[in-house]
Amino acid sequence: MARAYLSLGSNVEPRRHLRAALAALRERFGPLVVSPAYRSRAVGFDGPDFINLAVALDSDLPPAGLDAWLHGLEDRLGRRREGPRYADRTLDVDLLAWVGDDGRIQMAPRPELAHAFVLRPLAEIAPQLRLPDDDHSLAERWAAFAQAREPLTPVSLDDDADDALTR
Repeated sequence: MARAYLSLGSNVEPRRHLRAALAALRERFGPLVVSPAYRSRAVGFDGPDFINLAVALDSDLPPAGLDAWLHGLEDRLGRRREGPRYADRTLDVDLLAWVGDDGRIQMAPRPELAHAFVLRPLAEIAPQLRLPDDDHSLAERWAAFAQAREPLTPVSLDDDADDALTR
């Protein structure tokens, strides 16, 4: 079993879609480590705020198989792939890092780690993780991040009250 680290985000009924994604991940992979959720502004386009979080899970699938399964999950939850790359999403799931049984990272993380909405949640569930070619842990990277540049607001996934505002 390998440890996979994921980033999940949504800005279309985000709480509903993120709860559904977490339920599907638990059903397929078992127990999850889930970060707190954060509201952030859309990056790359003018749109409603996103809610993002990070997840760690143990996977029996190779990276390509897990990535395919995650794309299927996005599709089942209404993800549309036509149109611009940066657009509203019911669900966006990215495989950020893959750690083998030997503790070595087998794939490079995605460039989204340069953003607070990915870095902070991941640093909260894997603070000591060091990425390839980086002398700093995720906790150290987050501590050095210019946090005022990309403000995050902690939110709960339990309350759908303001989801209507994010459509």
